[in-house]
Amino acid sequence: MTVDLNSVAVTRNEEAQRFEIHVDGFRAVLTYRRFPDRIVLEHAEVPGPLEGHGLAAKLARFALDFARINHLRVVSLCPYVSNFIRKYAEYQDLISSEDLQKLLSD
Repeated sequence: MTVDLNSVAVTRNEEAQRFEIHVDGFRAVLTYRRFPDRIVLEHAEVPGPLEGHGLAAKLARFALDFARINHLRVVSLCPYVSNFIRKYAEYQDLISSEDLQKLLSD
C-alpha cells in the first residue's frame, strides 16, 4: 500500500480523546488525555498495512503542534512520541525540564 502523506489529514476526535488519520478503511491513532494545563500523549497505533509510511510521525507532529498552539505542557507516555521529541529538538520545550532530563538520559 502506498500512502501520500500530503493527501491524508489528521483530525482530532475530542470525544474519544485521540488524533486520527483515516486511510483506505484503516485508522491510525494517537490517544491522549487533556487537562487544563497539559496533554498526556498515551499511545500511538498504526495498523500493519499502514506501517512505515510516516503516519505515526504525522500524528506526533500534529499533537505536539496542537499542544504548542494551545499552550499545553506535554507529558509523553508513548515511547514513539518520546523518541520523536528526543529526535526533534524543536519540541523539547513543550515538556517539563525534569521530564526532558529523563527523556534525554534514556
